Amino acid sequence: MSFVTIPKAWKIPDYHVTSEDAYLSRREFIKSAGIVGVGLWAGCADGKDLAKVPDSPDMYVGSPVLQGLHPAERNSAYTVERAVTEERIAARYNNFYEFSAAKEQVKDLVRDFVTHPWEIEVSGHVKKPGKYDLDDLANRLNFEERVYRFRCVEAWAMTVPWSGFPLSALLDIVQPTHAAKFVRFVTFMKPKEAPGQATQPWYPWPYFEGLRIDEAMNELTFLATGIYGKSMPRQHGAPIRLVVPWKYGYKSIKSIVSIELVDRQPPTFWNDLAPREYDFWSNVDPDVPHPRWSQASERLIGTGDRVPTRKYNGYESFVAQLYG
Repeated sequence: MSFVTIPKAWKIPDYHVTSEDAYLSRREFIKSAGIVGVGLWAGCADGKDLAKVPDSPDMYVGSPVLQGLHPAERNSAYTVERAVTEERIAARYNNFYEFSAAKEQVKDLVRDFVTHPWEIEVSGHVKKPGKYDLDDLANRLNFEERVYRFRCVEAWAMTVPWSGFPLSALLDIVQPTHAAKFVRFVTFMKPKEAPGQATQPWYPWPYFEGLRIDEAMNELTFLATGIYGKSMPRQHGAPIRLVVPWKYGYKSIKSIVSIELVDRQPPTFWNDLAPREYDFWSNVDPDVPHPRWSQASERLIGTGDRVPTRKYNGYESFVAQLYG
């Protein structure tokens, strides 16, 4: 009797620059093999050529309220030593599987995504559950701009000026109870507006993520409604997204519609699909390689420079105490 062995997906050296044709062929192989959720498959080109693409006329979206809050005053306590990534490069290099698994295509597929009006439902172990209109929240909170390093699990990085408010400010409004140990986040489910949800049914949409409550309350954890001094573009996660700068980028869930305070560790999207590759914590660590590539260094998008990865993405003084 002969046996056909299908290689494990994590053995494929997928971290090299990948052409679109090769990428699509590999995705079809994974589908036919019955393997899903095995990782962030899009190629990791350095993004140098993206600056040559003209700006989209409707790149920035949002309600008049959110538009009026940008640009926000920069908080000098949160700056980095690196140059900020060029705006148009960041706008054309987006992991947003709800629209496409090909980074450079996302910007062209988001035009039908409706981001206003927008509500966030807060539930679970809180004293003030309910649906919160984003415009109303914005009028109650103090907005600021922070420059953060952004590190993808694929070993590329950017430096981004986000604007918004700390997640802790929202949690102070809804008042978690003592039973709240974790925070669960869920994004939208709109396959008619987000073609990736319709064409990639093997993923367990909608996207979901989670943090421990002390991570959520950390001063770095940020809810962003803007970027580069303007309201958030759709491809970046309009109208509101999470930014957790010491963790790999997939923890920073986009276009949030639901926040639930829970007493047990919640499931998370990539950890459910491929626990060997993506753990719940997902802290940036140069000493812990991904099964298919090293995390010891990272490529700066827009320059192609490769630099050493820093523990907790350089935020060790802010968060190391969380992990003992």
